[in-house]
Amino acid sequence: MDDFWFYFSLGWEHIISKDALDHQLFIIALAAVYTFKNTDQILTMVTAFTIGHSLTLILSVADIIQFPVNWVEFFIPFTIFITALNNLLTNTFSFRTNYYLALIFGFIHGMGFANSIRIMLARDQNIGLGLFGFNVGLEAGQIIIIAVVLSLTAISIKYIKIKHRDWVFFLSSGVFALALKMAIERIPFD
Repeated sequence: MDDFWFYFSLGWEHIISKDALDHQLFIIALAAVYTFKNTDQILTMVTAFTIGHSLTLILSVADIIQFPVNWVEFFIPFTIFITALNNLLTNTFSFRTNYYLALIFGFIHGMGFANSIRIMLARDQNIGLGLFGFNVGLEAGQIIIIAVVLSLTAISIKYIKIKHRDWVFFLSSGVFALALKMAIERIPFD
């Protein structure tokens, strides 16, 4: 059980820590278009993100895939940029499109942590328990971020009387700007 909690805390920190701004921005961009009425859809999407993330970790531990870290660090904010841009340019939001963005981009985001956790999981006797604990921690952190975003959305729409589309534009614009800055800072020059 100690192994589970160890990996749970790694997953939790991976999404909640102050060094996880890129993952937090991605979850914010995914959640920006939803309200509490769509809780099932947003939870399905972040689970798709975790599935993509997990596939990367499994393939990395098995030494099937490995990518240069500098390119992964560039592509992570690029995925956030694309997700926010999709929110800005679309008037009607497609759950299917957002689901596949979350799944595919989860794969890319997983590469950012794969090199670190790969060594720990490969040495562990019970890879499945470690991966499960990590994913539960990751999901718990994502749910906290989603709860905050959906609460702010509800307050903005109901009490401040901001139109939902304007709120999506406001939130997505901020994420877009931060992700663009991150991507520019991380352009691999080699």
